[in-house]
Amino acid sequence: MSIRTILFDLDGTLIDTNELINASFRHTFEHYKLAFTPEEILEFNGPPLIETFQKIDPKKADRMVATYREHNLSEHDNYVTAFPQVIETLEELLKREIKLGIVTTKMTQSVNMGLTLTGLDRFFDTVITFDHVTRPKPHAEPVLKAMESLQADPATTLMVGDNHHDIESGKNANVQTAGVAWSHKGKERLMECNPTYMLEQMSDLLKIAGV
Repeated sequence: MSIRTILFDLDGTLIDTNELINASFRHTFEHYKLAFTPEEILEFNGPPLIETFQKIDPKKADRMVATYREHNLSEHDNYVTAFPQVIETLEELLKREIKLGIVTTKMTQSVNMGLTLTGLDRFFDTVITFDHVTRPKPHAEPVLKAMESLQADPATTLMVGDNHHDIESGKNANVQTAGVAWSHKGKERLMECNPTYMLEQMSDLLKIAGV
């Protein structure tokens, strides 16, 4: 069966927020006088912020989230761009009437900022953020919620992401999955999750979707 619905993670998949995320973590850790290596900070990229900061310091976690978000929102437009081929590929998919959605662990405000800044806001019929779910990725709930909104069939749905949370969430929802070779943590790490496909470039999606 051909793909009729494609769900995307946002950060690190469609838009390049890697340097913004790193800068926001560094700013937060400096504020709370904590020291982490670049390699350690890389591992914090992906899970919900509250989970990351609770593991570091449960008592300060909420304040650390607030510090991170304040920096992230204020600096957002200085960093964020769409990855190569994203806009052209989404335009082609839409022409073929393939339904498109976003499934992310980010909050709605910063998601909307990223979509608007990069001109991607016109492509998606549903956007599921951290605010819309009780159990974020890697749980199946966000993917299931997006599929319900789009009236999608799991058999013809693909979840695309740059992190193991994305692949696991897709698998838990019984849909096909695709990793992206430009993942900040490296293609090899993502291959360990055994996604159905690995995109070397965004336009590879056209082949997978039979466009």
